[in-house]
Amino acid sequence: MPKLTGWWERRSDPARFELYTRWSLYSFAAIEILLVLGAVERSGSPTSARVVLWALLGQSVLCAVLVARVLDWALGRRERPTVLLAVLAGVTTLAVLFVVVLRARGTMTADGEAVQIIIGFTSFAIGPAVLNIRRPRWILLLIAGTAALVAAFSAVAGLPGSETLGYVIAVAAGCAGMAFTYRGSAWILVVVWELDAAREAQSRLAVAEERLRFGRDLHDVMGRNLSVIALKSELAVQLAQRGRPEAVEQMVEVQRIARESQREVREVVRGYRSADLQVELAGALSVLRAAGVDCRAEGDDGASLSPAVQSVIAWVVREGTTNVLRHGDARSCVIRLLAPPSGPTVLTMENDGAAAVTAAAAPAAPGTGLTGLRERVGALGGTLTAEPDAGGVFRLTACVPPQRAAGSPGSPGTRNAHATGPRNTEGAA
Repeated sequence: MPKLTGWWERRSDPARFELYTRWSLYSFAAIEILLVLGAVERSGSPTSARVVLWALLGQSVLCAVLVARVLDWALGRRERPTVLLAVLAGVTTLAVLFVVVLRARGTMTADGEAVQIIIGFTSFAIGPAVLNIRRPRWILLLIAGTAALVAAFSAVAGLPGSETLGYVIAVAAGCAGMAFTYRGSAWILVVVWELDAAREAQSRLAVAEERLRFGRDLHDVMGRNLSVIALKSELAVQLAQRGRPEAVEQMVEVQRIARESQREVREVVRGYRSADLQVELAGALSVLRAAGVDCRAEGDDGASLSPAVQSVIAWVVREGTTNVLRHGDARSCVIRLLAPPSGPTVLTMENDGAAAVTAAAAPAAPGTGLTGLRERVGALGGTLTAEPDAGGVFRLTACVPPQRAAGSPGSPGTRNAHATGPRNTEGAA
């Protein structure tokens, strides 16, 4: 079964919707054949029936091909298929004229055969044609022009006025319905792809904005200090060349400023890499749901946890969310946090994308994301596990023991004060 459905599961949501839309519109070619074929078979003349049947098959194939080309044009993948559109218009016009002539000669009856064939030829040809038109006004003119053309053919052939009026009303109604169906489907498809592109652009802009913010903060911290270091170093060189003892004082000042700059850079990086548990939980739910994953959070919110534990658990949530989006093809995800007052804090992230994660990670070297998380969790005396189970569920579990008050003897937070600081967790598992 996975082999049969893999071609569908590997597609993105917009690609799946496009596939569904395309084959829905392609199916109208088969519907047209079934709708018109009965009326063709009931006609009394075998020769006329064969001509109409070949015209029907040719027009159906043209409609299907034109739908494929026009959807590609609407999505910006190819040029407008004007030649195919002209061929379809010519085939449809000749077919309708031929049917009207057959009706005028009495070969087809007015109550079923003729009107059914004419509606079939005109309505199913209008669908692909309106996909080439961007302005609704021109669509209305095309429908009105098609109905007027059928009326003109009927009048020239000498058909009764009441029958001609019936053709006009039926053709206008059928063309309007098909135009609305085709145009609405194509419009929704374009909107879906535009929303997907906008979501990707928003993610890239968010990353770029964060990089600019970090670069700006780093520049504000280091710009002035580096300028002062450069000036004082130059002054110390000049003083040393003259044998002045003040050169030592200048170099001592340079050393002080360098150490101060190092401390300020650490503060900037630490603030940049700090993680808030409540923010990360809300962000994980929002991002995963936007990606089409049915995500829910269970258990505690972590508000009662110590800042050190909150930060570590927040990093696990962030990295776990990244792994679900990057490696897996999950449809559901559960984030469960248990934070009892006297027991260990346990975070569990489960998703049903274990097979995709294993397949994606098999050929590549292990990433650094989970390695960094294990270091963070281990700094507080906890453990981190990440593995799929037999049921196809990928489970990420972080267990952090209760933490003593900050500064108490032997507390992990005191022993590893620097270990829980900024670490390299950009990579993914």
